[in-house]
Formats: sequence, C-alpha cells, structure tokens
Amino acid sequence: MAKFNIAEAKARFSELVQKTMLGEEVVIAKDNKPVVKLVPVERLRLRRKPGSGKGQILYVAPDFDATPADFRDYT
Repeated sequence: MAKFNIAEAKARFSELVQKTMLGEEVVIAKDNKPVVKLVPVERLRLRRKPGSGKGQILYVAPDFDATPADFRDYT
C-alpha cells in the first residue's frame, strides 16, 4: 500500500492514478491520518452466452468426476 500526503498526491496525481489502475492500493493522508483511498472502477462485464466457449476445453481427464481419495471419507 502506497501512502501519500495531500500535497505530494496533488503533485504526483497522474502517477497515483496509474498505480491504482495497475492494482496497487493508494492512500492519501492528512496530518498523517488516512482520509482517501484510490480504487479502480470495476469494468463492465459482458454477459456470457451459452456455447461461447465451444472448442476452448481441449482435454478433460477420464477421472474428472471421481472423488479424490482424500475426500472419500466425507461422501
């Protein structure tokens, strides 16, 4: 987490926006107390359509549906 005071954040605002877009948490403080956190806006997710992933699964293990040995006591 990167922490900046207000004056420093003002001078480096573009850099802080870039850091936020790359996933870093940026906090702006006043009198050394956190007052603002910059977070990225969630991108709009498109709805998936049935069949849109056709041909993307190249291999399914023959025992895909089998219960792993470590979990047999729980079934």
